[in-house]
Amino acid sequence: MKIAISTGGGDAPGLNAVIRGAVLAAVNRGWECVGIRRGFDGLLGDDEVVPLGPREVRGITHLGGTILGTTNRGDPFKWRQKQPDGTWLERDRSDELVTAFRALHLDALIAIGGDGSLGIALHLMAKGIPVVGVPKTIDNDVGGTVATFGFDTAVSTATDAIDRVHSTAESHERVMVVEVMGRHAGFIALNAGIAGSADVILIPEIPFDITKVCDKIRRREAEGRHFSIVVVAEGAAPKGGSVSLIDPTQPLVFGIADKVAHSIQEMTGKETRSLVLGHLQRGGSPTTFDRLLGLRFGAAAVRLIAERQFGYMVALQPPSIGAVPIKDAIATPKRVPLDSDTIATARDIGISLGD
Repeated sequence: MKIAISTGGGDAPGLNAVIRGAVLAAVNRGWECVGIRRGFDGLLGDDEVVPLGPREVRGITHLGGTILGTTNRGDPFKWRQKQPDGTWLERDRSDELVTAFRALHLDALIAIGGDGSLGIALHLMAKGIPVVGVPKTIDNDVGGTVATFGFDTAVSTATDAIDRVHSTAESHERVMVVEVMGRHAGFIALNAGIAGSADVILIPEIPFDITKVCDKIRRREAEGRHFSIVVVAEGAAPKGGSVSLIDPTQPLVFGIADKVAHSIQEMTGKETRSLVLGHLQRGGSPTTFDRLLGLRFGAAAVRLIAERQFGYMVALQPPSIGAVPIKDAIATPKRVPLDSDTIATARDIGISLGD
């Protein structure tokens, strides 16, 4: 067997652990491995395909990022190329990719990615490429798996940041608004907010009322707690949808932390600052949990290939690693269940969710 590995979409801590797990599991079966550089670019002539063996994956488990590189602009079905006049031309290069795959005498593809990359992989399978998927997203919003690698590290990074802003918030008697990633799902905000003793947590699943947020801050002030920590997911929105909290004429596309902070300061009179963690959550060394999960996912992907379970994605189904059809996993993106015990815990310990 000769298999290829690709890493597409945004990077996540633990990607290198997946690569190492897959390569060693394959090599120990007597198989050959190659890595496709920068998503699928390496098969389309814009990068390269590189050999992967024990030497290439030695000592990479603890490293952040991906030794193969990645891109979130590499959809071969909607390939965009900039023209001399500055416009963009979009075309379907999927047939070229399939031809290149076969020319390299590859037998299977391990596609490591989120719902976008896994969707592309599923379309490639329809064109004849045997595919096994590995879910990757720090947002933890891929269905069919209890957790994705990178999520635990992102939550740990966010929690550490929240811990650090506590001291400066209390020293200056300020409100600190910390924005974390989570465009459609609030898992990072909810978990890091609870672990970091936030006073308010705003997530995409629960449209918030800024008045309720300010009420929580005023209650803390009345109790002699002259600072507050607000954790907000980037995709959180006020009740009513996409209306900006600062300027009703502007759509709520980005900068939610600034908008919430501005509104809090205007409505409560409390000095308020915002902090956007951004790509800090993607970087750094993966936690022990993410290293282990990545290695388990990589080895499990090779087992699926050996069993010829193509079209499936490895998934954490404690205590085991199972397999779910990729089409089922990406059909319904995972969101924070509003009846979950984590939501109940937040409410029980007095955290405001803005509703």
